[in-house]
Amino acid sequence: MAFLLRRVVFYLAAFIAAATINFFLPRLMPGDPIQKMFAGAGSDLSLENLNALKLTFGFIDAPIGEQYLAYLKSVFTGDLGRSVRFFPLPVTELLGRALIWTVGLVGTATLIGFTIGTLLGVMAAWRRGTRFDTVISLLSIFSSSVPAVVVSLITLFAFGYTLGWFPNGYAADPMLDPAWGWDYISSVLYHGTLPMLTMVIVLTGGFAVTMRNNMINLLGEDYIVMGRAKGLSDRGVMLWYAARNALLPTVSALAISLGAVLGGSLVTEVVFNYPGMGNTLYQAILARDYPVIQGALLIMTAAMLTANFVVDLSYVLLDPRLKRA
Repeated sequence: MAFLLRRVVFYLAAFIAAATINFFLPRLMPGDPIQKMFAGAGSDLSLENLNALKLTFGFIDAPIGEQYLAYLKSVFTGDLGRSVRFFPLPVTELLGRALIWTVGLVGTATLIGFTIGTLLGVMAAWRRGTRFDTVISLLSIFSSSVPAVVVSLITLFAFGYTLGWFPNGYAADPMLDPAWGWDYISSVLYHGTLPMLTMVIVLTGGFAVTMRNNMINLLGEDYIVMGRAKGLSDRGVMLWYAARNALLPTVSALAISLGAVLGGSLVTEVVFNYPGMGNTLYQAILARDYPVIQGALLIMTAAMLTANFVVDLSYVLLDPRLKRA
């Protein structure tokens, strides 16, 4: 309980610190969202109308300290205001819609990439020095080194434009009504294939490299030699002795990746025009939509801190030595 209490206090303080940075960061950006919105439309407003419009969007004309206190209150009450770009849509509703698409796409791609990458890393390390290890290592390093924007553009051009096997954008056919029917679900799966394939390619290599290196560092340990000396099968030693202990750093990488899931993949979502958190955040930055920017960053921060807290707990479960520490 003392361990849990210390971690909860630590992450709560980290969240408040991140929320404070989140408050000041958009306000350091040049430009005013209201003036930018009407400047783009070629409209001029009087000072009275401009102030009334700012009040409508929730921009308080008060000292920075008072604005900060009002912001903290809104954070802990869940009232994040209304979007400037998508007015009068509330920020929570806008981000809630984007979150569903992001969790479905990025979350699934992360779990698939982790599963494939971990298994490939374990097998490559166990067969180190063989042709299989060489091929897997080269492909993993290559896929994890290539920027996501390059992979996105290559898959879009190859399978979307050249071959025409998959659509070039959107999360589903815009002509279909959103419903729990096979037509709409199949359209979602069809439109999500290319962005998911892109993310799986990018993520799998990193997980494979991490797992392979962790496994190789453990294969010379005494308990691995003892397991073999006891007559255990190679599969048993590989999975229950080596892979289990090598999984600890990989779990950290998975938790960080899952924490970043709620932020979406900005590059992939923008390239494929996918309506997730990353694309929504990008559109909000272009429009200087402070409420949406702050809300999206808060969700990403909370998700990352929660993921790290889960890592702390999982370490205790995976490594029995920490229970006695």
